Amino acid sequence: MTAAPDVLAIGRLGVDIYPLQDGVGLEKVETFGKYLGGTAANVTVAAARHGHTPALVSRVGDDPFGRYLLAELGRLGVETRYVGTDPDLNTPVTFCEIFPPDDFPLYFYREPKAPDMNVTPAEVDADAVRAARILWITTTGLSEDPSRSALHAALAARERREHTILDLDYRPMFWETAADATAHLEPVLGQVTVAVGNREECEVAVGETEPQRAADALLERGIEIAIVKQGPKGVLAKTRDEQVEVPTHVVEVINGLGAGDAFGGALCHGLLEGWGLERTLRFANVAGAIVASRRECSTAMPTPDEVERALEGIRA
Repeated sequence: MTAAPDVLAIGRLGVDIYPLQDGVGLEKVETFGKYLGGTAANVTVAAARHGHTPALVSRVGDDPFGRYLLAELGRLGVETRYVGTDPDLNTPVTFCEIFPPDDFPLYFYREPKAPDMNVTPAEVDADAVRAARILWITTTGLSEDPSRSALHAALAARERREHTILDLDYRPMFWETAADATAHLEPVLGQVTVAVGNREECEVAVGETEPQRAADALLERGIEIAIVKQGPKGVLAKTRDEQVEVPTHVVEVINGLGAGDAFGGALCHGLLEGWGLERTLRFANVAGAIVASRRECSTAMPTPDEVERALEGIRA
């Protein structure tokens, strides 16, 4: 990739190990599938499926799983020039259990530290950050240094350009307390233009779970597009001039993990295409639902044609 990336994401990258048997605990699972995972990585894969040129800033370990991830990123259309190899830390592995339709426990193996949390400010290409059409960062990346400092370096270089997106992505296991996450989020909210998260993540970010109040609180902090996922009630998005709410797209859920990342990649697609807010939300909502109806995450990301066919079914 010689041109600036359409989407530059900074954050988690690891191996997802998913059981091939549903409805049983890991102690009873006999066979597993291996997939590329991690929120930021999944978003870049989703963006690539929509025809864009994404790049990821992250790290892997100097081990077979790290080599697998580098190869898989390339195979799935993600630029890897900013993915370093950590000489000391192992590539993280995440196991999940699958209890459809709404219980998918995660078990993170990232000790003593995951390589993606070891990305330093020096590894942030300021020119690429400025030139990228979208910068995508996550709350998880703020949980530990040097990743936290790297994100602040990226935001400083970005200078709040259009489509600077924060995935609220709050995961309690990465933080001492929710209040700690809130404290680190507060200065970041004024440096991004788009924020997306569910009601619980909004509570951590701005102290509100009611979608309207949460969106308003994000706008008050300088966000230009506030997107609040409401679970079965769909998705709400607000700007200073517009409010859009779209219902959920009902599917038979196989594995709900990765649906939010598919939503994120599709959101990037809509923004890059210059679509209106409602069209973008409807497209992203359906993209997420499609992934929820499939077992894997990264390799389950839909193409635009798949999403459009599903949307046509809704209109019919």
